[in-house]
Amino acid sequence: MAYENDARRRKRSVVRRAWLYCLLLVLPGLIFAAILIYRRQMAAAPAILLVSCLLLYLVLIAAALIETLTRPLQTLSNVVSSLREGDYSFRARGAASPDALGELAAEINALADLLQKQRVRSLEATALLARILEVMHAPLFAFDRDDVLQLVNVAGVQLLGAPYFRCFGRTARELKLDDLLAAPDQSIHSFGSKPTRWLLRKATFRQDGAPHTLLLLADVSQPLQEEEQTAWKRLIRVLGHELSNSLAPIKSIAGSLLARVDRIESDEDTVRDFRRGLGVVESRADALHRFVQSYRQLAQLPPPRFRPVQAAPLLERVALLEQRVKVELDPGAAATLDADPDQLEQMFINLLRNAVDASLGNGAQPVRLSWRLDGSNLLVVIEDRGLGIANTENLFVPFYTTKPEGSGVGLALAQQIARAHGGEVRLLNREDGDGARAIVRLPVA
Repeated sequence: MAYENDARRRKRSVVRRAWLYCLLLVLPGLIFAAILIYRRQMAAAPAILLVSCLLLYLVLIAAALIETLTRPLQTLSNVVSSLREGDYSFRARGAASPDALGELAAEINALADLLQKQRVRSLEATALLARILEVMHAPLFAFDRDDVLQLVNVAGVQLLGAPYFRCFGRTARELKLDDLLAAPDQSIHSFGSKPTRWLLRKATFRQDGAPHTLLLLADVSQPLQEEEQTAWKRLIRVLGHELSNSLAPIKSIAGSLLARVDRIESDEDTVRDFRRGLGVVESRADALHRFVQSYRQLAQLPPPRFRPVQAAPLLERVALLEQRVKVELDPGAAATLDADPDQLEQMFINLLRNAVDASLGNGAQPVRLSWRLDGSNLLVVIEDRGLGIANTENLFVPFYTTKPEGSGVGLALAQQIARAHGGEVRLLNREDGDGARAIVRLPVA
């Protein structure tokens, strides 16, 4: 309002000065006419007519002059006002005139074109940023100086497990992100309901002069597991080679000595002790050899030989192999996999065996095997009614097992086979009671 009042006052001041300059321009003529009338060198009627014509001429010329000067200035003022309001569609006329007003109009039109291009680029950049945030799989959060969430993408909303309107405007403490906000850059954290490890990337930026903090979470669970598996494989190769080289001669020597025990001339108790001791050495060497070979199987898994495989017959065959408890089949849609049938069969046998073992430990209830199509993937679900999973973080770590007679190879081998086929294995506790659920995702051909 104050700006418009100042503009009106300046406009009136410019018009008054124009009228004053026009009056000063014809003032000598008026003075000359007055002198002539005063000296009576001209009759009164002609003198009055002359003065009236001069005044009329003054008014017409001054009005035309003021209109010629103020009209372009008003147009330029309206164009500048539109630019200030963010409307870049207006242009000033008279930009082609070779005078100062034409140059001013041309410059204002060029400024309007530049601002319009910048606005279009800004809108396109904003739309591109919104699209990038929408398709990003990595959760992204932006907090202001008061730790209030100002920006979040779709992946971030899914990670928080709440609608967008319940996330935006909340503090980091309310969203349980305060630990991540205070953590150092490039640190690894576990966040959310899934056992996922996130690599935290932090950056700062300014918006409207205020500092903001940007958080980006990258899922590094699979790369870390692959690195861990690579390290385990190297360790297994070295240990397996050294132990096998030592166990084979130990077993052979123990067998040879055991065959010559009867030739020893000694009392019966001493012979019996020798026989028992050498038998223990031979059996334990043989057991250790089998134990090492099972780990070497994990480290030396050959690459899969892909060919078309029908999922339903393979899963039905796996279900028939398990006879300890009843396996309930829930068939799904027919699907063809591009896979190695031998490796897939071994993977499903291991998972089904684990489910049956868990079921036997809690009343021997039936195990359910089902499958369904989920887009371009086949989901195979094996459910049991055992005691559930106590430690979900170390399930796929080699050597880790919760079974007294387990070797810690089955699940690690199953995960390795699934990833070699472009899929994955997930183990979860059931929400509808006791038991666990193994979910295998495999891409269909």
